[in-house]
Amino acid sequence: MVSPMTRRRLRRFRSHRRGWWSLWLFGGLLLLSLGAELVANDKPLLLGYHGELYAPALKRYSERQFGGELPFQPDYRSQYVRQLIADQGGWMLFAPIPFGADTPNYDLQVPTPSPPSADNWLGTDDQGRDVLARVLYGTRVSLLFAFALTAISVVVGIAAGALQGYHGGWVDLLGQRLLEVWSGLPVLYLLIILSGFVEPNFWWLLGIMALFSWLGLVDVVRAEFLRGRNLEYVKAARALGLSDLQVMWRHILPNALSATLTFVPFMLTGAITTLTALDFLGFGMPAGSASLGELVAQGKQHLEAPWLGLTAFFALALILALLVFIGEALREAFDPRR
Repeated sequence: MVSPMTRRRLRRFRSHRRGWWSLWLFGGLLLLSLGAELVANDKPLLLGYHGELYAPALKRYSERQFGGELPFQPDYRSQYVRQLIADQGGWMLFAPIPFGADTPNYDLQVPTPSPPSADNWLGTDDQGRDVLARVLYGTRVSLLFAFALTAISVVVGIAAGALQGYHGGWVDLLGQRLLEVWSGLPVLYLLIILSGFVEPNFWWLLGIMALFSWLGLVDVVRAEFLRGRNLEYVKAARALGLSDLQVMWRHILPNALSATLTFVPFMLTGAITTLTALDFLGFGMPAGSASLGELVAQGKQHLEAPWLGLTAFFALALILALLVFIGEALREAFDPRR
C-alpha cells in the first residue's frame, strides 16, 4: 500500500519533466547495454541450416556441424563459412552491428584507427575494433560496476550512520575518529601499489572501492538518526517495549531513506567517473577490456583520430548528465520543505 506522502513525492518527481524523461532515457540506455550481444555481435543471432535453427550468439558450434573441416568455432563473418552455409540453402541473421567488442575488422582499406564508415559507424580504434560496439560493452561494464558499488555503499553507509546516530555518546565519538582516519587513506596510491601484486579486474576493483565509497553517506544518515532518536514517536516506541533494532528499522530509517535516495544518482556518477579514471590511468580493467576509460586513453594517444575522443566524451556526458538530472528531480521530490 503506497502512502499518501509517497504518492505526493511520485507526483512531484513526474512533474519535473527533465528528470522524468532522463529516467526513461537512462532506462533505455541501460537495457540497450545489457542486451549488447543482441545489438553488436560478430556471431549470428539466428542461423538456419538443413531445416534446423541455431543460435550461435548464445551457444558454441563447430565448423564441422555446417559442413566444414575444423572442430573449432567458425568465423561466421568469413566468406568461406558464408559460402558453406549458402551452398546448403542456409541463412544467417546478424545483429545490426556485426562486430563484437574484441572483433577486428580485417577488411579495412585504410590504416587504423579508421574513420567512421558504412561498416563501422563510429570508426575503429588502433586495433581495428568497432568503436560503437566497444562503447556499448564498455557502458554495460561501467553501469554494472556503478550499481554494484552504490548498492554496497548504501548498505554499509546506512548501517554505520545508523549505529552512530542512534546510540551517540562513545559509539558516535569513536566512530567519527575511525572515519576520519579511514577517509584519510590515499585510495589511488593503494590501487597503484596493489596493482603491482595482482592483476586488476572487475571484482578486485569493486572490493577495493567498496572499502571507501560508503564514507560520504555516513554523515547524512548519522544526522537523520541523531535528529530522529529524540522525537516523541520514537520515545513512545521505546516505551512500548520495541527493541533498538525495531525502532531504527521501522521508525527512523524510513525518514533517513528520503535523504539517502537523493544521493544515489550522484553516487552512481562518482562510481562511473572513478572506473573511467582508473581505466584511463591503466589501473582499471584488464588490458583489452571494453571500457570508456580505455577509449578516452586512445583518444588522447591518437589526436589524429578525433572520433575516438569525441565518442568517449559524448558517451560519458550523456550518462552523467542523465544521472544528474534524475538526482535533481529526486532531490526536489523528497524536499521536506515542499
